[in-house]
Amino acid sequence: MEPESVPVAPRPAATLGARAARGRVDWSPLYRREDWWAVWLGFGIIAAATVGLVSRVPRVGRWSSNPLAALPGETLGGLAVLLMALGLYTAVAVASTGGRARTYLLGFPVVFGLATLAYLVGSQETVRHLGLSPVLWALALGLLISNTAGTPAWLGAAARTELFIKTGLVLLGAGILFDRVLALGFYGLGVTWLVVPVVFGLMYYFGTRVLRMENRGLVCTISAATSVCGVSAAIATGAAIRARKEEISYAISLSLLFTVLMMVGIPAAARAMGLGELVGGAWIGGTVDSTGAVIASGALLGRRAMEVAAVVKMVQNMLIGVMAFALAVVWVTRVEREPGAPVPSAGEVWARFPKFVLGFVAASALFSFICPPILGEPAVARVLATTEAVQGWLFALAFVSIGLESDVREMLRLGRGGKPVVLYVVGSLLDLALTLAAAWVLFSGRFFPPPL
Repeated sequence: MEPESVPVAPRPAATLGARAARGRVDWSPLYRREDWWAVWLGFGIIAAATVGLVSRVPRVGRWSSNPLAALPGETLGGLAVLLMALGLYTAVAVASTGGRARTYLLGFPVVFGLATLAYLVGSQETVRHLGLSPVLWALALGLLISNTAGTPAWLGAAARTELFIKTGLVLLGAGILFDRVLALGFYGLGVTWLVVPVVFGLMYYFGTRVLRMENRGLVCTISAATSVCGVSAAIATGAAIRARKEEISYAISLSLLFTVLMMVGIPAAARAMGLGELVGGAWIGGTVDSTGAVIASGALLGRRAMEVAAVVKMVQNMLIGVMAFALAVVWVTRVEREPGAPVPSAGEVWARFPKFVLGFVAASALFSFICPPILGEPAVARVLATTEAVQGWLFALAFVSIGLESDVREMLRLGRGGKPVVLYVVGSLLDLALTLAAAWVLFSGRFFPPPL
């Protein structure tokens, strides 16, 4: 008697498909991942500005006693167009990354309205004089809603923090021009690229070893915000290490609050010490966190100080991409790696690396080397003015979104005991001291000829 044949179950189609696909490049992340969409959206805005499709971006005007004076009819019409354009434009990315575009478009007008209100409050003359920027008010408005009435699901669907901020960072890269960086040469590099790694490393050691803070993600984001350039660095490094939103929000809140104090205090200290505009400007550019605050702070000291501060900050901003890449590697291979586990592959590091940094670098290279000889300097300046204005709106939308997604109680828990504040204050003092020393050595003319 012959044995009965045992039926063999057919292989699942998914398994066969996966084996058939081995060795092939998977291109789906290019249109399914938010990081890549930030690159495509950013370069789409750059292209539209370059060909003249987008040439004017509405701005909320300044006002003193009547807020309606900041919103004339022409501005209101422009804001309505910007609302529809940005909403539909970003909805494509939301739909492609698995989100519900209809729900997103339902909540986006509210997010945009809150960003506009933040601009309106920040444009009041007294508020501007105090250095309280619109992004601070955007964060505050979002936090007010999320921690009182709560953020409803339909509004939370429009709070696309990472999409807004990463697209804005790609546009930020367009404004970092290598010819301006080279104008200060090793002077600017010495103030920023030598000081920043030292401050970051010492802060991380101080936070984890001396203060014994267990939350390494919070330590890392605070250290990056303090040593590099505040908000942008905190978000970029937070994306690289996959920090929680509350950790990033806490670091951002500290940075924004201390930026106001430093923006006014450093020029006053530079004048009291008789540092001069070159040394004082380099000191401001290397320590004040926000680019806009750097320009305003430098202007308090003088025109040359403002120019030096702006270029030094531009050189420092270049470290965003370097820092994000380095932390992605370190976090995957050391911090998150279990003892005895094999070293992660290059593919795992690549998966963690924030892809929008590539757009940041590419935009900088494009406007540094390719666009000027083709378009001419005046045209490049007009394009950059447009992209900078759009970047401002994207950052405002991002900060509203951060607030809508953040829990103040969780942020207070993160700051319990005051250790994060101690870390930020100690790091800021260290940054102030080392940057001042580097600025004096390089810009005072005592050791090297003046750069300008």
